[in-house]
Amino acid sequence: MNRAEWQDALRFLKKGTPRRYLNAARVLGSYYLSKWTHRPIQWGFPIALSVEPTTACNLRCPECPSGLRAFTRATGKINPAFFRQIIDELHQDLWYLIFYFQGEPYLHPQLLDMVAYAHQKGIYTATSTNAHFLDTSHARQTVESGLDRLIISIDGTTQDVYQQYRRAGQLEKVLAGAREIVRWKRELHSPTPYVFFQFLVVKPNQHQIPEIKRLAKEIGVDGVRFKTAQIYDYQNGNPLIPDLDHYSRYKKMPDGSYRLKNKLSNHCWKLWHSPVITWDGWVVPCCFDKDASHKMGNLKEQSFRKIWHNEQYSHFRQQLLKGRRHIDICQNCSEGTRVWG
Repeated sequence: MNRAEWQDALRFLKKGTPRRYLNAARVLGSYYLSKWTHRPIQWGFPIALSVEPTTACNLRCPECPSGLRAFTRATGKINPAFFRQIIDELHQDLWYLIFYFQGEPYLHPQLLDMVAYAHQKGIYTATSTNAHFLDTSHARQTVESGLDRLIISIDGTTQDVYQQYRRAGQLEKVLAGAREIVRWKRELHSPTPYVFFQFLVVKPNQHQIPEIKRLAKEIGVDGVRFKTAQIYDYQNGNPLIPDLDHYSRYKKMPDGSYRLKNKLSNHCWKLWHSPVITWDGWVVPCCFDKDASHKMGNLKEQSFRKIWHNEQYSHFRQQLLKGRRHIDICQNCSEGTRVWG
């Protein structure tokens, strides 16, 4: 870990209160007890939470429901008053809040107001962006909001390569946005947000891995993290699957077909500590449920506490403990195949 990573880790730990530490211990204990007994035991409340600001996106990425405009669920943006209601219910136990599920968060006009509200509640906050809207004003507001972590998706170091996945995107806007964030951190003498480039490794950009590291250093962001690409139709190969095995979720078999590297053990930490809330209030179990097909309940009809411990959630956890391979959203899971550096 470099200095910036250590500082970020310390900031995260300092967000802990006695109640949050106790809650985390209860959640962790119930998760391991569930693994050992094969029964869905759930103590405590989420340590982390993903909230969807909007389903809208300006890009057309080929493996993304937002980019493909392929949702079967309702689309829209979260009401800030509804967001505050969620935070008011959960903030005493909640440690980490991610402003992202599907869509481009900065397309929500009140995104940074919501970040500031969560920051005031002492929650560690993060978001992921394609950086096309990080002009001078938004960059300054981002730093002033108290956002702890900013992930900038950048999947190429030249426009011709970048646009092969980030279709309709403009690399120069991404680089300009990153520079603005770095500038305003310096201007305002702010250690936050911790900023890193996230590089989704696909075959067209795999040769630019050394270059993105150089570019990150030149601009002054805090680091680079590499992410394996989720491919929907991977079994018979796909032009996006990289040749570099280290950066692929899929293993090529002797007959030329591909299979997922992840062995899909019958347990998953996310189901115990990190749910997702869609813009319209549905609680879903995992960030891989991109079309919200597994709805556990709606926060406009019930409290989160009731949903978190309801029969439907318990049944889903039980299904996972018995046979994860039979759950559709698990079939392309990257847990266990992540690449951080």
